[in-house]
Amino acid sequence: MAKHGGPAGAARAIQHPGAYLMRHVVLPSGVSLTRLAAHIGVTRQAVSTLLNGRCALSPDMAVRFEMAFGIDAGTMLRMQVTWDLAEARAGAIGVERLVV
Repeated sequence: MAKHGGPAGAARAIQHPGAYLMRHVVLPSGVSLTRLAAHIGVTRQAVSTLLNGRCALSPDMAVRFEMAFGIDAGTMLRMQVTWDLAEARAGAIGVERLVV
């Protein structure tokens, strides 16, 4: 999980949307990854890769989860953007502030 400095410097964990979906949606539902993949029309590998945080959540996949579980696709995509931004800020981009 990436760390994000919130108000007053407090750090909070930012969770990959796939990990969130696995923990709070898929596991509690009791559905197997094979059945879920067949139900939403993707490969088991695509579902596994997402839920294990090894790929980004696409708009298409967000809509599939929305249709299957009722979780808002926009919320999940905002989680992905938050994750991506935290990862970019944590990386070594190497750009200094431009002084004009």
